[in-house]
Amino acid sequence: MDIRKDKGVLKWVLIVICFVFLSVFLLLPLVYIIATAFRAGIQGYIKAVTDEYALKATWLTIRATLWAVGINTFFGISAAWCLTKFAFKGKKLLSTFIDLPVTVSPIIAGLIYVLTFGRQGPLYGFLDSHGIQIIFAVPGIVLATIFVTFPFISRELIPVLTAQGTDEEEAAALMGARTFTIFRKVTFPHIKWALLYGIVLCTARAMGEFGAVSVLSGHLRGKTNTLPLYIELLYQGYDFTGAFAASSILVIMAVIILILRLVIEQKGKKEIDINR
Repeated sequence: MDIRKDKGVLKWVLIVICFVFLSVFLLLPLVYIIATAFRAGIQGYIKAVTDEYALKATWLTIRATLWAVGINTFFGISAAWCLTKFAFKGKKLLSTFIDLPVTVSPIIAGLIYVLTFGRQGPLYGFLDSHGIQIIFAVPGIVLATIFVTFPFISRELIPVLTAQGTDEEEAAALMGARTFTIFRKVTFPHIKWALLYGIVLCTARAMGEFGAVSVLSGHLRGKTNTLPLYIELLYQGYDFTGAFAASSILVIMAVIILILRLVIEQKGKKEIDINR
């Protein structure tokens, strides 16, 4: 496909629109976050990000993200493999359910879990008798994070596996290879970059989740407050320096994830070009 190289007015109008849009909606807010975070100086910033509750919120965010990404990676591979390599009734229904978190508000997702695992829910008696607490506890935060992020990995893998087809895997099976060997030797090399890309997207979404986690957490400071919830708590308490200092942690994490995404895209593109 040819890319237009003309120097007409339309080209420069579109370039200006893009830069203005990005400046207003992305760059200016980021600059304001950094400027406000350092309003009290370097010492004030360090004190804010090393506060006991800030560290606990950061660690909880990382834990919830790791659990969500780990579980969704397993689910994403399983779901993508199931939908692309096997024929069965209800296939379209399963595919639709995978997309459900994209269309359901995170607040609604949180309320669903409250109704399911809360005191009025059908599972509360069983959970309580075994000393398991979901609502207003870390497991609820993990469940909420998993719910809002589980389509990301499978949706990156499904197009790749669909394009791959089943010929290579069927040939390997006819030669006596076992299922795990087929996946490791035949399937995985085709999907590894898409899988890494999906993991990066899932990680980014998990770290910033607010709505569902807010409903399930109970806002227990130092116990169930993730970093986004902790930022909201500081902001509502008019501690703007602390709120924006904590926000800068999320910004730094986002930049790291963005760099990883660019690296994965470049390496994946080079490998595709080499294989061609």
